[in-house]
Amino acid sequence: MPSIKEQGAVYGNLSAYKQYTRPTAHRIFGQYSYRNRKGPKHHENVQRLLEILAVNGKLTTWGMAKTHLSDSSNIRTQEKDYRRLLVGRMARGKHTMGLLDVGLVVKDGKNIQKAPSDLYRLSLHGILYCLDVMNLSEKDIEKMAEKYANVLPQIFGKWNYIKSIIGNDTDRLKTLATGMFMDNIQISNITALPIYELMTYINVKYQNNFEQINEEDLANQISYWFYTNLLISSKKSNNSTKQWKKLLDNDLELKKWYYKFVDEAISFYTNRFKQIKKLKS
Repeated sequence: MPSIKEQGAVYGNLSAYKQYTRPTAHRIFGQYSYRNRKGPKHHENVQRLLEILAVNGKLTTWGMAKTHLSDSSNIRTQEKDYRRLLVGRMARGKHTMGLLDVGLVVKDGKNIQKAPSDLYRLSLHGILYCLDVMNLSEKDIEKMAEKYANVLPQIFGKWNYIKSIIGNDTDRLKTLATGMFMDNIQISNITALPIYELMTYINVKYQNNFEQINEEDLANQISYWFYTNLLISSKKSNNSTKQWKKLLDNDLELKKWYYKFVDEAISFYTNRFKQIKKLKS
């Protein structure tokens, strides 16, 4: 994965997504799909660009325009428009934030055919925004999972495997995209499983990455949330746990990755418990 500097955008952890990126993107780019509710033309243009990147993966601005245009003169005009949406623009002496500024899109390498051109794709925050706002079809989400399998390997890289076991529960990722972390204390009353403790530790583990986080760490934070959240089910808890165990037991690489996180959480709470006991000594 490219470094933060190479990506041309800076973004933080899931708390930063919830508290900054999502409300900022809602304000500037829209909180409803242009297909469902008519709004400013700017919102529609931005969302169309994000849609193109969601289903196609990495593209140059020329490649973005070429996905739905054939006339070269129209492509040049559209390419300029997309570039402005990506980097922002100056209007009346004021800079309007672009998708790179907000952190929804990142640079990922260059296309060296003819003149070198930057390649762009969705960031992890951009993926969450698309799931939150864009009302993507299941087919489009399948395409996005395929194109971004290397960006979110523990979820999109295993998308078909996950769906084969838990079916529509993959919609949990949309829940995360809406900013619902399920990390409040009420969750301890829902189940005897240590979901509240694990959700809390997810935030503790990445608490120092509010302003900046590398993509691999953010992908792990999202994935830890996803697999932990799968333990919460509208079905019988026992059935949910069986599905969850099957999901991990049938993929040893996934199991090893997740239980390493669980071991970290155990170590964290063991140390905290020791500190609590010291109050009585």
